Amino acid sequence: MISKDKMSVTVGVAFVWFTTQFGGGFASGNQLRQYFVQFGIWAFITCVMAQCIGAFYQWYALKYAKKHEVYDYKSFNDSFYGKYSFIFSNLYELVYLVTICVAPAAAFATGVSTMESAFGINHWVGTIFVGIFIFIVAVYGTNVVRKVAATLSVLIVAGLFIVYIPNIAAQWGSISANISASAASPAPVGKAFWTGIVYAAFQLASIGLLVQHSRPFSSPDDAKTSMLYGLGVNAVICLMAVLGLMAITDDPEFATASIPLLILVNKGVAPGLLRPIISILIVLGSVSTAVNMIAGMSNRVCTALDKSFDPTAKPGKNVIIVTFVCTVVAFLIAQLGLNKIVSVGYAYLGYLTIPVVMIPYVVHMIVTKGSADKAFQK
Repeated sequence: MISKDKMSVTVGVAFVWFTTQFGGGFASGNQLRQYFVQFGIWAFITCVMAQCIGAFYQWYALKYAKKHEVYDYKSFNDSFYGKYSFIFSNLYELVYLVTICVAPAAAFATGVSTMESAFGINHWVGTIFVGIFIFIVAVYGTNVVRKVAATLSVLIVAGLFIVYIPNIAAQWGSISANISASAASPAPVGKAFWTGIVYAAFQLASIGLLVQHSRPFSSPDDAKTSMLYGLGVNAVICLMAVLGLMAITDDPEFATASIPLLILVNKGVAPGLLRPIISILIVLGSVSTAVNMIAGMSNRVCTALDKSFDPTAKPGKNVIIVTFVCTVVAFLIAQLGLNKIVSVGYAYLGYLTIPVVMIPYVVHMIVTKGSADKAFQK
């Protein structure tokens, strides 16, 4: 039997994975379209496959972290990669750097695109507003945003249920017809599965940041329980969203829309009510993601510049300058457009993560026979 206290910890860590994946990019439907739904019938398999891959790798990382008591990603990587840590630990730093360039830009673009599509706000007006808001909050209010980030994620998921469930029921005829059409003329299976693997790979770019949450586990075995909980919830949410978006795959705007979910909302149940609700949640979720990522980079750079840097103190010149530069970088990358960032930026992040995380982890598992003992002794 699992005690109440033990279950609360394992569920909590599963929730961290849950909130990490389901941000504004997922809620907008853009990631789902690019990596799953565009491949028709295969999407139901590949979206679950991606969740299984994530659960498997994260289970192993959490298990290793708890067993060897290495809870920050630098210590974890140095221990995990052993005598090869000089190569792979530094390569992971590159993965992290790319992540905190791509993710804020995607969040930036998601917020602006949602404001433009849902509320008719001019692109540049929305861009300036979002940019200024991200900069100010990243400098002065990161603690508040961190505290509400999980709540926003829960609200986004609640909003997704409110949107998808009635629309799946109301548009079941369109869903059935589009599924039948895709089954009759299926997309290339190899490309569909490879794209699903790439999705799983770029989600694993943040695996080094997850290990800190294994500290309160009572034993390494809790990692398995936690990831099984996470797999169940994430797979159900993904399947629900994929099923719902199948209702609009025949819409002429589906392939190019920045926020595909709004097409479903506009064609479905109570659009006047649901459109502003889900749009506001997407914007807030996206902005909070961008703020947290930019603030993380700012703290990282400022600590390197000044070893006595205190991130809780009143922001000084370094914080303001670095945060401004990071916001400008996110703004510049965001100008590529949300579709391009999701389809190209995240894809390249996935390609980078495969040789740095996915392949070495498999080698580690083979060498240690899955025991999570150190594979590469110094």
